[in-house]
Amino acid sequence: MNDTTMDAARAHAAAEYPREACGLVVIEKGKERFWPCRNMATDATEHFVLHPEDYAAAEDAGEVVSVVHSHPDAASRPSEQDRAMCEVSGLPWYIIGMPDGKPNDMLRLNPAGYVPPLVGRPFVHGLLDCWTLCRDWYAMEWGLALPSPPRADGWWDDGQSNLYGDAALVGAGFRVVWRKGESTAPPLQRGDLILMQVRSRNLVPNHAGVYLGDGNMLHHMHSRLSCREVFGGYWLETAVLAARHLSTVV
Repeated sequence: MNDTTMDAARAHAAAEYPREACGLVVIEKGKERFWPCRNMATDATEHFVLHPEDYAAAEDAGEVVSVVHSHPDAASRPSEQDRAMCEVSGLPWYIIGMPDGKPNDMLRLNPAGYVPPLVGRPFVHGLLDCWTLCRDWYAMEWGLALPSPPRADGWWDDGQSNLYGDAALVGAGFRVVWRKGESTAPPLQRGDLILMQVRSRNLVPNHAGVYLGDGNMLHHMHSRLSCREVFGGYWLETAVLAARHLSTVV
């Protein structure tokens, strides 16, 4: 990134403070320029969501080569969310540190195959959520590549969506081995996918976890850190089905 682009990015960060600023670096007709974007995040002091119209406009103007955002009242050190989103984007990221509320240092973060730890990762729906955690577990433990369907935040309350329907499970390589009402507790084995219904107006499963054995599961609840937890009590009450990947079925 050249000095002119850096200066423009820092100016945008200062103008957006205390909100988290975001933008893109675009090569337009052979010249590099900073493309400021709107931050759509509800709490824009902690993270950012690039406005899709701004991203589309940048792509129409030229080639998007990197992502830029600021850390209000914090250093430029990348968070778990930054690392994960950088990998998803496939582009270099520049992070502007603002520890004293003013643009300071700028750090470059490159995609390098980073996968956040299974336990203790922050929740960002559609990026670091319960399904992402399950996908990462199956990839790391069993070498499986499960699909990652697009999912809008609050899809479970829109009156129609059912992302964990039987067809979706079959498409991901699972078969149902237990449904609520068939027995008090599902006959689980390590690696089974547990689907739960947690305050869903659509009355469909909207939370997923992986059974680890010995009565424990790995899951990532909305607004919490991912964790290992006993599969019992509330979680057993909210469980609606368990599915087993066909690669483990004899």
